[in-house]
Amino acid sequence: MGPKSEELLKNAQQEEYHHLVNRVKPKPPILQNCIWAFIVGGLICVIGQIIMNYLLNIGLNKVDAGSLTSIIMIFLGALLTGLGLYDDLGQKAGAGSIVPITGFANAIVASAIEFKREGYIFGVGARIFSIAGPTLVFGFVASVLIGLIRLIMIS
Repeated sequence: MGPKSEELLKNAQQEEYHHLVNRVKPKPPILQNCIWAFIVGGLICVIGQIIMNYLLNIGLNKVDAGSLTSIIMIFLGALLTGLGLYDDLGQKAGAGSIVPITGFANAIVASAIEFKREGYIFGVGARIFSIAGPTLVFGFVASVLIGLIRLIMIS
């Protein structure tokens, strides 16, 4: 057998293997995953709204209450990540736990925990934004572009 026929046989075997794997692997419960994401993401937002309403009721103005609510939600996301609970929530909820502000806190703290064993300078300090960094860069670039467009439209 020449190299060409060996390659054809190998490709046929790989194709047959992938066909068999696709037949036996379980189908993901897409609807169930969407429902869980909706419920968990909604509950995170409800918790944030409860905190905001409480802060408004004790006399804070809307801007201060919003800022403090964000700080509390980031703290809760970081705390739950540090305790190992946010990852369990993320396994069940998927994008429902990633989208709110607590998901951003989770990304930062999870990176810090992962790289802690490499040291505080070269581990945590150098790599803490490895997951959330691209999101920050995209947000900064988008905000600058939107600001420039608005500046041009006003002028």
